[in-house]
Amino acid sequence: MAEERQTPIRLGSIAPNFEAETTQGPIKFHDWIGDNWVVFFSHPEDYTPVCTTELGAFAKLEPEFKKRGVKLIGLSANTVDSHQGWIKDIDEISGSQLSFPIIGDKDRKISYAYDMIDHQDTTNVDSKGIAFTIRSVFIIDPKKTIRLIMSYPASTGRNAAEVLRVVDSLQTGDKHRITTPINWIPGDDVIVHPTVSNEEAKTLFPDFRIVKPYLRFTPLPKEKTSAA
Repeated sequence: MAEERQTPIRLGSIAPNFEAETTQGPIKFHDWIGDNWVVFFSHPEDYTPVCTTELGAFAKLEPEFKKRGVKLIGLSANTVDSHQGWIKDIDEISGSQLSFPIIGDKDRKISYAYDMIDHQDTTNVDSKGIAFTIRSVFIIDPKKTIRLIMSYPASTGRNAAEVLRVVDSLQTGDKHRITTPINWIPGDDVIVHPTVSNEEAKTLFPDFRIVKPYLRFTPLPKEKTSAA
């Protein structure tokens, strides 16, 4: 199966399209994305402890993702029937109501296409010796472009709030000509993009300040609201 793997994925790549069975029926991935942002994340196996806590956390944060026009979709290297039973455990343990689809990828075809396979831990295989997926996260924009890739070892749970923070950073950067500094959260000052000259910045960001010629901070312009 390894020889079927596509060209390695990079930031800026178009997310590989695929057809798959999910807990909400069959999908064609690019059609399912539509004009939305997507967070696509994988799990090594159903009914495993770390994965269970992660899916519950994403389910609880789903309303926040929806506010930002983001759809969630998971993948686990088991069948859809197995996923359906697992979701009941997830909701019971986490107090969530998981409503986003989970892809069935028992043969790992999608996992290989997205390079989600663990090559370092040779024990991370099923009874047939097929490698399980690792904890990969992809943020994909409405143009189907991959904007973020994160991979975690099977033993370490992710931080769902960090994924949401990156969505905020990417969407803010796309809307305004800025980047975001370390530990940025919405409401903090941002960095004027290096391609913006000081003269242009005076118009775009009247309150910007120069710390170094290459480092300029600014509060974001306040959104204009129409009169009632």
